[in-house]
Amino acid sequence: MRKATQGLQRSTWRLLGLLVSMPAVVVLFGSIFMLGSEHLEGKQIDFWSSLEWASETLTTTGYGAYAPWSHPVMIVFVILTQFVGMFFLVLIFPLYVMPYIEERFEVRLPHFLPDMTGRILFYRYGPAIESLLEEFQRTSTAFVVLEEDLELSRNLRNRGYDVVFGKLDEEPESLSGIEKARAVVANADDHANAMCILIARERGFTGSIYALADDPLYRAPMLQVGASQVFTPSHALAGALAARASRRISPPAEGMHLLGSQVGLAEFRVRASSPLAGKCLGDLQLRVRHGVTVIGQWICGTFSTATGPDTRIEPGAILVIVGAHANLAKVERLAMPLRRRGPIVLAGYGDVGRKFVEMLSDAGETVIVIDREVVAGVDVAGNVLEQKTMERARVRDASAVVLALSNDSEGVFATAVVRDYAPEIPLIVRANRAQNIPRLYQAGADFALSVGQVAGQILAYHLQGEQAVAVEHQLKFIRVAAGLLAGGHPWGERVRERTGAAVVAVERGDGVFVEFDNAFMVQSDDTLFICGTPECLERYLREFDTTPADGNRA
Repeated sequence: MRKATQGLQRSTWRLLGLLVSMPAVVVLFGSIFMLGSEHLEGKQIDFWSSLEWASETLTTTGYGAYAPWSHPVMIVFVILTQFVGMFFLVLIFPLYVMPYIEERFEVRLPHFLPDMTGRILFYRYGPAIESLLEEFQRTSTAFVVLEEDLELSRNLRNRGYDVVFGKLDEEPESLSGIEKARAVVANADDHANAMCILIARERGFTGSIYALADDPLYRAPMLQVGASQVFTPSHALAGALAARASRRISPPAEGMHLLGSQVGLAEFRVRASSPLAGKCLGDLQLRVRHGVTVIGQWICGTFSTATGPDTRIEPGAILVIVGAHANLAKVERLAMPLRRRGPIVLAGYGDVGRKFVEMLSDAGETVIVIDREVVAGVDVAGNVLEQKTMERARVRDASAVVLALSNDSEGVFATAVVRDYAPEIPLIVRANRAQNIPRLYQAGADFALSVGQVAGQILAYHLQGEQAVAVEHQLKFIRVAAGLLAGGHPWGERVRERTGAAVVAVERGDGVFVEFDNAFMVQSDDTLFICGTPECLERYLREFDTTPADGNRA
């Protein structure tokens, strides 16, 4: 409070100084005008009329009773007074009045924490926690933001957030009462995070402190000064983008090796002109006609499990299909296959881009890097918005294009440009703010992810005990005993509708069946191959009273 009081006194003294100096200036210029009129112009003007002239001139409100003047010195003096008046007007409000008003407004922002019992403290606001705070606001989860930027503090308060304004390096007492908080999240620069952690521990806070670091090299020092855990969301974001760009990093479905070479999994983008687009699975009869099973579809970056014959295939969606390789080729001719050969092209070689390249290089992938700066690691120096740059980077020959640009506006436009240049290439985009994700999908991205979504997932898990923000659903294959499906058809018993999982193959003796006619029945000693998300597989195990044949849970 001492700091705020001193700032308030400074602004008050400024305002008092203005109130004293303005009349003094009017008296000074009025007196000079009175003397000049008498001795230079030969006009007798009393003191009060001179004050009136000075105030009219200095305030630029105008006058006419005393004009014109003939003596050069008098004319120069009048001109000088007019400019002084303009000078006063320009300076009065920004230097005297506005600071006084701002500091009066600033007093409304608390400088000390409220009762923190059951609340989470977020030190500094930013894109990494934006999505999480919006979710907390929606679910009425109690939190407080300690912000050091005055304008941002006001904006957050106007959005209904509980905000405390203060600078920890100057006002460490701002954290008084932190010992009652449920948890602390440090989201400032690395050095400021360390200061927050130290002050919180000094004041007796014994709970969890989660720090979001820019540089992983500072993870150990932050842990040393008292952080419970330190995360680097930008590197987690790079990992998520890499997993979407390369199958070597993230296989399309865990456990697929169990089926050997007889069954494959493919992803097809559905053209708007494709006979599959806009049709329901029940009408298409892909299982009966082509011997394949649709597991689900990616729509604007969200994986939706196929739940039955009423599932509609959306134009532009990416279908995930399982079946014999020859049967997958049949469906491929109906849709548009996603390229899985060729280099991966990356545009943007910042922190996320560098980690992305590191991960893919370790996995044995070939990466062509585009960036405006000519630095080590950049293969093509240029602007990804220019066609010549894309030609040099072989964008049309790529297995995927990843945009890791630091500016979302540029990212949205680059998405549209690349999609127009290479409409058949998978396009994966990094965003800074989650609110721009829909715009990226509208511009043509196949998959987009923001640092806020990644950080939100990490923090939600530790703060709430749940993964509130899903980055990507993972498909998985498991082998199970026949269970309650014995005596029925693999595609019957409303398996998809009841569980969301699908029977894709049946192992009987030394053979594996992937196509089933109407007379095919599951025998009690058969082993079934089931595909779905972990949640769907768990539901299947419960519904059909069975267990994984290899002893592993879903």
